[in-house]
Amino acid sequence: MIFRGALILAVSMGIALISFHTASAQVKLPVVIPAVLPETQPEAKCLTPLEARLIQEGFVNVRTLDPALMVDLKYAKTDNFMGANVYGDFNCAYLRPEAALKLAEASRIIRSRYPHLRILVADALRPRSIQDKMWKLVVNTPRQRYVANPASGSMHNFGAAVDVTLYDITAGKPLDMGTPIDHFGPLAQPALETGYLLSGLLSESHLINRAILRNAMCDAGWHSLRIEWWHFDAFPTEHVRQTYTIIE
Repeated sequence: MIFRGALILAVSMGIALISFHTASAQVKLPVVIPAVLPETQPEAKCLTPLEARLIQEGFVNVRTLDPALMVDLKYAKTDNFMGANVYGDFNCAYLRPEAALKLAEASRIIRSRYPHLRILVADALRPRSIQDKMWKLVVNTPRQRYVANPASGSMHNFGAAVDVTLYDITAGKPLDMGTPIDHFGPLAQPALETGYLLSGLLSESHLINRAILRNAMCDAGWHSLRIEWWHFDAFPTEHVRQTYTIIE
């Protein structure tokens, strides 16, 4: 189904009504939003200027569709390859409505298969201004291949990609995937996993954990990336570039 038009959120008594206009009909999906969000996932008390603009342009905070989704933006803190918080006080995950629905479906799949696991979002929509900062740190280095040139844009810049991992709520920590998110090296590449398993650099549990994540995301309609286990695109690249515009 191809969604067209705007997403409408009408919140009353904890119920959000999500309305899409398709090519032939209007589709309405009720989503329950709890009055109190989990303490481990505090929402901003007021909207940042960026959030206000995103909402005005029709983007969706993914946790309004599924509060079970966890969010800990990698680039809103210093524990990343840049060693800097490049997002400032922006700490929520936004996507285009169609992509947000796919992520909510992936979350449902994970919870149905593994009740103790949750999807943890480390990055979602990323304005091109942030992409430019990242590009300047890697251009003309071996890590350049892992960061899209802002001139053409990353799928994150269109609001059509996510970086995700899995969080074990019983253990109180993310699953071990063999590398952290934004590990720019061959150990992070799904295409090379079997070889690194044979060499002992990745374990069987690393590959199982990655497969759990990858299977749920792909079953929900996401597309995996051959060089990063954590990155997924909501749609084929050509479709995104022909259909959407970059968020500056």
